[in-house]
Amino acid sequence: MKLKDLEKMTAPMNNTAKMPVLFLGHGSPMNAIEENEFVQGFRKVGREIQKPNAILCISAHWETRGTFVTAMQNPRTIHDFGGFPQALFDVQYPAPGNPELARETQQLITTTEVGLDDKWGLDHGAWSVIKHMYPDADIPVIQMSIDYTQPASYHYALAKQINRLRDKGVLIIGSGNMVHNLRKVAWNKLNEEFAFDWATEANETMKKYILNGNHQPLIDFKSQGTAFDLAIPTPEHYLPMLYALALKEENDSITLFNDKPVAGSLTMTSFKIDAI
Repeated sequence: MKLKDLEKMTAPMNNTAKMPVLFLGHGSPMNAIEENEFVQGFRKVGREIQKPNAILCISAHWETRGTFVTAMQNPRTIHDFGGFPQALFDVQYPAPGNPELARETQQLITTTEVGLDDKWGLDHGAWSVIKHMYPDADIPVIQMSIDYTQPASYHYALAKQINRLRDKGVLIIGSGNMVHNLRKVAWNKLNEEFAFDWATEANETMKKYILNGNHQPLIDFKSQGTAFDLAIPTPEHYLPMLYALALKEENDSITLFNDKPVAGSLTMTSFKIDAI
C-alpha cells in the first residue's frame, strides 16, 4: 500500500455532496459467488452513485451486547456460515479499514457509549454485497454492530446521530432482509421467485410504509400482526433496514430495487435513499 493511500484512509474526511443511503437485501451467502439478477442489482446501484470515501455497514450478522464499530486498519474476511461450497470459503475481500472514521462515528453517537473493536472484521452481510459494488476492494469499510439487548426504537434513534457522515462521502449501508424466516423456507424453491401469502402481505405493507415515509409502524413491528410476526421471527435481519430508514431526510427520494421474494419466506427487497 502506498503512503498516500494510507494517508487518505486515516485523514479526516472533508465535506462532500450528501451521499445516498442503501438497504441491501443480501439473501444467501451464495450471492457472493453466483451470477443472478440480485447481484446485478447491487452492481447497478454501485455504478449509479459517486465513489464513496468510505463505507459504514450495519450487518445483520454482527450482534453484540452494546454498540461497537470496527477500528482495525485491515479487517479480516469472516466466513460466518457453514455447509456451503469451498469456493465461497475461498473468497477474500481485503478492503482496508478506517480507524479515524471509527473514532468519528464513536464521537457522533452521544446517547450510548460506543466501543472500538479490533477483533471482528467484515462478515458476509457486508462483504458478500459490497464486493459486487466495489470489486477492487479499494474503499475503506467499517462495520457497526447491532446491540441485541435494545428495542427497535433505540436503533432508529441511534442511526439518526450518524447522518452527518453522509456529508463526508461515507456510504452507509444496512444489510439484512425485510422478510427473513429460515424455519419456513421452501427448500424445493430455493432459486425460484416464490412467496407464502404472509410473506407477500408483510413485504407489501412494509413497502407501503417505506414509500409513504410512515416509519412508526415499522419501528413498532412487533405490533403489526401475524404476517409481521412470521416475517420477523428474530429482528437481526430487519433492524439494518431501520438504520437506513432513520437516515432519510424529509426531501430525500427513495427507490426500491431487487424487489422479489425467494424460497417462500425471504425477500430481497432493497432500497436507495437519495438527496434531492
